[in-house]
Amino acid sequence: RDRGGDWSSDVCSSDLGYVEKYTVEAMPPPWQVYTVPNDPGTGNIHMIQKVFEGPFEFDVIFSSGSAAKEVTSEDLTNGIESASNSFLEKFGDVFDLKAPYNGPKYAQFAKSMFSNLFGGIGYFQGDEVVDRSYAPEYDEENEGFWEEAAEARAKRREQLEGPFELYTSIPSRPFFPRGFLWDEGFHLLPIADWDMDIALEIVKSWFNLMDSDGWIGREQILGDEARSKVPPEFQVQYPHYANPPTLFFILDAFVERLSKQNESAIPAGESLKLSQAGLNSAHINNPEVANQYLQAIYPLLKRQYHWFRRTQSGDLATYDREAFSSKEAYRWRGRTVQHILTSGLDDYPRPQPPHPGELHVDLISWMGVMAKSLKNIATYLGETQDVAEFTRNTNGILRNIDDLHWSDKEKTFCDATIDEFEEDVLVCHKGYISIFPFLAGLLEPDSPRLGAILDLIEDPEELWTDFGLRSLSKSNEFYGTEENYWRGPIWMNMNYLAVRELLVSSTFLASPSSP
Repeated sequence: RDRGGDWSSDVCSSDLGYVEKYTVEAMPPPWQVYTVPNDPGTGNIHMIQKVFEGPFEFDVIFSSGSAAKEVTSEDLTNGIESASNSFLEKFGDVFDLKAPYNGPKYAQFAKSMFSNLFGGIGYFQGDEVVDRSYAPEYDEENEGFWEEAAEARAKRREQLEGPFELYTSIPSRPFFPRGFLWDEGFHLLPIADWDMDIALEIVKSWFNLMDSDGWIGREQILGDEARSKVPPEFQVQYPHYANPPTLFFILDAFVERLSKQNESAIPAGESLKLSQAGLNSAHINNPEVANQYLQAIYPLLKRQYHWFRRTQSGDLATYDREAFSSKEAYRWRGRTVQHILTSGLDDYPRPQPPHPGELHVDLISWMGVMAKSLKNIATYLGETQDVAEFTRNTNGILRNIDDLHWSDKEKTFCDATIDEFEEDVLVCHKGYISIFPFLAGLLEPDSPRLGAILDLIEDPEELWTDFGLRSLSKSNEFYGTEENYWRGPIWMNMNYLAVRELLVSSTFLASPSSP
């Protein structure tokens, strides 16, 4: 209709018969007008249109001419019911919801949420936009480096690369039709419980994107359709920008299950139970398949780890910092005044102003996650020299987390920076960053730091709420400010890590052998 409410004379050809029959002034309702004309025999495609008013459903059934029996609507109804019942049974076995969260409203929410997650798995293919100019400004070595980096990006030296392909789960197909590297590890945690084989295929697909240096783009925006959903300023990927390596969570879980499988054979009566619980995995139950997978992906894992060590290293020597290891210190590249998008915790408060001498406690924690995971995989594969290397690196990381990031004054872990006197100082913003070594599983249950971390977690004036841990302390000056993305809101992924580590600690404390 035009603004006056009359039917426009600019109608499509299929409407002309209606105009002639009813006139423009007395046209029938739109649901009758906008229909496909029935003109069989013309063209080379058949179009079927159904028009409904009110709630409706109908079946679209394709029956093969070679099928022994034609599929009917009744067959389809029975198949859907059978698949739904199978899903519900497997869901109960795999996730085994505990009271009070096994009640109807919680259970239905959990099933719907997981269905949406699993249903978001898809395949993407296409080229991506990459800036491989390696401009010296991207090294971020000078004070004011973020302004220099912005000027270098403004020169638009990116190019298309590919095509690439990715098998991945995504947050939302309509709004985010692309893979997110650090999100993926969290997506896959419940998927791995449901079907480890699918989770491992997704992990392999991500590592197949790795370049010869060991870099994987943190956002996989493949093809024109995906790019149509992303503002131009966020489309370009840079080979010096990292993202948290959460895919190591899945590989760690895989190796842990393999190790348990090897420790004791599964009793014959347990095989059906494992199948129902989603644990009857081809990779887990077949040592040869498991070894082939790990042998193929292990070199890529090491390549990415060493890429992190090269490109995200922190500066100890220039500022005469004292630490157990002279190598285990790290800084996210891609820092601006307001953000470190590469860290995943975009607007979480960091030292101000940005400085090339910064050290980030969350990044050294992620390096600990990688080193521990690689040590476990190397142990399983019998790579004794690598086990020694990763054991040594893990020890250096654990010692340096204390030496470089623990604040005796604040009783928590903090980012480090360089002040106006060229001295090393800690900048403490209590929240997810300050408990990150705990979240990453790097604090042993008997750690002398654990008590202070638990006190911080359970304080309602700091992180504790009835709905989960706040991302930033309620008492922090930046709480709830600016974008308020990681400045107070509760994030499920971080709360999962907290609950996991609390269970580990509680199990240890409940042990008769604990101090």
